[in-house]
Amino acid sequence: MASSNVSSEKTDLLIYGPSKPLVTNGFSDQFVLHAFETKHDLERLSPAVAAKIRGAAVTFNTVRYDGTTLALFPKLEIVSTFGVGYDHIDAAYARDHNIMVTNTPDVLTEEVADVALGLLIATLREFVKADRYLRSGLWTTQIFPLSVGSLRDRKVGMVGMGRIGRAIGRRLDASRVPVVYHSRKPVAGISYQHYPDLIEMAKAVDTLMVIVPGGASTAKMVNADVMKALGPRGVIINLARGTVVDEQALIAALKSGTILAAGLDVFEKEPNVPDELKAMQNVVLLPHIGSASVVTRNAMDQLVVDNLKAWFAGRPPLTPVAETPAKAR
Repeated sequence: MASSNVSSEKTDLLIYGPSKPLVTNGFSDQFVLHAFETKHDLERLSPAVAAKIRGAAVTFNTVRYDGTTLALFPKLEIVSTFGVGYDHIDAAYARDHNIMVTNTPDVLTEEVADVALGLLIATLREFVKADRYLRSGLWTTQIFPLSVGSLRDRKVGMVGMGRIGRAIGRRLDASRVPVVYHSRKPVAGISYQHYPDLIEMAKAVDTLMVIVPGGASTAKMVNADVMKALGPRGVIINLARGTVVDEQALIAALKSGTILAAGLDVFEKEPNVPDELKAMQNVVLLPHIGSASVVTRNAMDQLVVDNLKAWFAGRPPLTPVAETPAKAR
C-alpha cells in the first residue's frame, strides 16, 4: 500500500511493481515513497499525491507503464526501470514529454550470456530429457540414446549483437563455434560476418540465438519463413522476448520437423506457456531466468535506485535509454 505522507520539502517517488527491499530501503529520508504493486493498486492513488510525484522506480518488466499511466503524473521527471528491455515503458511518450527513462544494462550481461550458452548446450545434448530418464529408473535397464544434436558441428547465427550478444559470442568463440550475426546495420568493432537479411542468415547457419529488444519493430521477426530457411537441423534459442519469435509458427515447426529443437527462456504471454510446448521432448523451457541469480538481481535493483539518486542529486542518470539520452544538468 502507498504511504500517505506528502511533503513539499522532499522528493516524492512512486515505487511501482513487486515489492523489493533493496529498492524500498535504498532511499534516504530525503525521499517520500509511495509504493503500489499493481495497476489496480495504483488506481487508489489520489490526484493530490500524483501531482507531487517527480520520479518513479518500476521494479519489474511485467508492470506496464504506458502513456496513460505516465500522464497521471504532471511533474514526473524520470522513470527508472528494472531490466535491459523496456518495451513495457512508453519511451516515445516519455521522450515527447521530457521524461527521462533509464534501464539496467551491463550488470546482467554476463549472467544472461551464461544462461544462453547453458540453454543451447542443454537443448542440443538433451540434458533435461536425460535427467528425467535417470530419475525414472530406465538407466538401470538400458543405455540412454545418443543425442542427435551437438555443439561440435554447429554454426550460430546471432539475432542481435548488443552487449549480451557480444558476451554470448565470446563464449562461443571459446567453444570454437563459428558465429555470424544479423542486425539492421553492422556493429562497429565486430569481426563476425554481418547479414542484413535474416532469412539469408538462417540459410547459412543451423542455430539461431535470439537476443534483440522486444516491441513492435521486432514482433514475430523469427517467423515460419525463417524457420523453414533454418532447416531440419535447426535449433532456436530465445532469451530476448517471447514476442520476437512467432510462437504458433514455432510449435508447428517443431511438430513437423521443420526444425530440430528449441530452448526458450521467454514466452509470448508469460507466465502462461502453451501446453503444446510443455508436452514436447525436443524443447527446453525455462521460467524467464536469464538474469535470475541473487547477485545479479541485486545489482539490477541497485542500479534502479542509483539512477534515481543521481538524477535528484543534479547529475545525469547512469544508464539512460536511447530515446532519452543523458544531457548535462
